[in-house]
Amino acid sequence: MDLNLKGKVVVISGAAGKEGSIGETILQRLAEEGAIPAVIDRNARGFGYVEAIQKKGIDAIFCQTDVTDPEQIENAVNTIVKKYGRIDAVINNVGVNDGVGLDASYEDFMDSLKLNMVSYFLIVKHALPSLIKSKGNILNIGSKVALTGQGRTSGYAASKGGVLGLTREWAVDLIKHDIRSNAIIIAESWTPSYDTWIKTLPNGEEKLQSIVKKIPLENRMTSTNEIADTCLFTISNRSSHTTGQFIFVDGGYVHLDRSLLTED
Repeated sequence: MDLNLKGKVVVISGAAGKEGSIGETILQRLAEEGAIPAVIDRNARGFGYVEAIQKKGIDAIFCQTDVTDPEQIENAVNTIVKKYGRIDAVINNVGVNDGVGLDASYEDFMDSLKLNMVSYFLIVKHALPSLIKSKGNILNIGSKVALTGQGRTSGYAASKGGVLGLTREWAVDLIKHDIRSNAIIIAESWTPSYDTWIKTLPNGEEKLQSIVKKIPLENRMTSTNEIADTCLFTISNRSSHTTGQFIFVDGGYVHLDRSLLTED
């Protein structure tokens, strides 16, 4: 299916993670579809990703940005608009489950909110004039933690809950401009950071197997490619009448009956 993304300028934050991360996978899929990825991330590996994409004959831009700094976000969006004259979609993908719990300081809690939620607000705020012109759309990457909780991660949970609130608010607020706003909600997905976390545990393999057994569909983790494919479909015109939705790409982890997990 042609998603008609060729030549579309797609701002994506948090896409300079390690190879195989959710953001990096979305970035590569955007390039494969012929979209123009505009990457906002603080990690310098984004330069290498964009250079590799450009060598394939696909335009792209990387704006190295600390997304906890409002001025840097504004500058990044302005740089993108100055180069291309348009923005067709925004994918807010920044997310760090930073373990900022109730024992954390006020400053750490606020820093978590700035990174995991406020950055979403600021990118959309500065991209909005361009989105209005293009009748573009917004896609926020959410987490099941917003709905289920996790424990010991108040900052991340509050942020991701806020992201879902913003998703619905923007769907209502921007409907007069024909701008769609949706969220993808992820549960257990195998990423480099997940792998790193598992390896820090004394019983890592045992813990991993206990998690996988709790995923109803096929007892396996969601792949980053599956997440990326859903993201691209959602921002495309193939999903032109979908707005204000929380789209779960989680193998049934959040909603399906736990009786499915009973061992024979």
